[in-house]
Amino acid sequence: MTRWTTADMPDQSGRVAVVTGANTGVGLATARALAKAGATVVLACRDRDRADAAAADTGGEPVLVDLGSLDSVRAGAEQIVAAHPRVDLLINNAGVMMTPRGRTQDGFELQIGINHLGHFALTGLLLPAMLGAPGSRVVTVSSNAHRAGEINFDDLNSRDRYRPMAAYAQSKLANLLFAYELQRRLAAAKAMTISVAVHPGSARTELARDTPRAVRTVMASPLMSWMVQESDQAALPTLRAATDPAVRGGDYYGPDGWNGFKGHPVRTASALRSHDAAVARRLWEKSERLTEVAYRFTP
Repeated sequence: MTRWTTADMPDQSGRVAVVTGANTGVGLATARALAKAGATVVLACRDRDRADAAAADTGGEPVLVDLGSLDSVRAGAEQIVAAHPRVDLLINNAGVMMTPRGRTQDGFELQIGINHLGHFALTGLLLPAMLGAPGSRVVTVSSNAHRAGEINFDDLNSRDRYRPMAAYAQSKLANLLFAYELQRRLAAAKAMTISVAVHPGSARTELARDTPRAVRTVMASPLMSWMVQESDQAALPTLRAATDPAVRGGDYYGPDGWNGFKGHPVRTASALRSHDAAVARRLWEKSERLTEVAYRFTP
C-alpha cells in the first residue's frame, strides 16, 4: 500500500486555508505544508507575538482568534471574511488538554469551550464564505481520547465535578459528533462543502503541557519513539483530509500504526458513540444556544 506523504498533496495555489492554533505544533506544521503547496494560509491564533512569528515562518496571514472568547471569534471571523470572501479550507486544529479547572471568557469549561464551542462558532461564522467554493472542506481535529468520552448534557461545563481527562475526552467526542452532524446537514443542503474529521495520533507538542510531569517526561523520552511522532508526521492526517481528492464527507483519518499512535494517514473508524445522530443533534442545538451562532447553509 502506498504511504501518503506531503509529496502527494495536489497544488493548492489559489486556495485560502484558515488554520486555528497555527503558531505551534501540528497546527504550525499544517500551515507550513499548505503554504508550501501554494495556499494562502490564514493563521488564526490567540497570541499576537506567536502569530507574527508563525507568519514569518510560513508566509501566512496572522489573525487574532481566541477560541476562549466568542467576541474574539466573531471579530476574527469578520476580519477573515473581509480579507477573503471565499474560504476553501477551515482546519479546526487548536486545542487544550487536561487543563486545571478553568473557564473561558464566556463561562464555559476550558476544554469544551475551546476545543468544541469555539470551533463550532468559528465554523458557523465562516461557513457562508465556504459554501460557494468548489471542493471546500471543514477539517476538525479530534483525538483517540474520544473513545473514553461521554457527553454530559446535565453538566456539560463540569461545574458539579471536574476531572481533567474526562473533560478532555468529552470535548474530543464533541468534535466528532459535530463533524459528522455538520456533514449530514451539508449533504441535506446539497452543499459543495464537506466536513471531515481526523486524529493526529501521539505527538510531541505543547498540547501536553498541562499533563502530569511524569507523563511529559516519558513522552519526551527517545525510548518512546515507537509510539510518539514529531509534529510534521502528526500533521499528515489533517493534510490528507484537507487535500486528497479521494476524501469524502464524513470520513475520519488517522495514522496507520499500532493503536493509531503514529504512522501514515489512512481512512479509519471512530467509536460507535461518535455516530449517534440523536446525541449529535442535541449537542448541535445546545451549541447553537450557548454560542448564539445559527448556521446558514446557503452562500
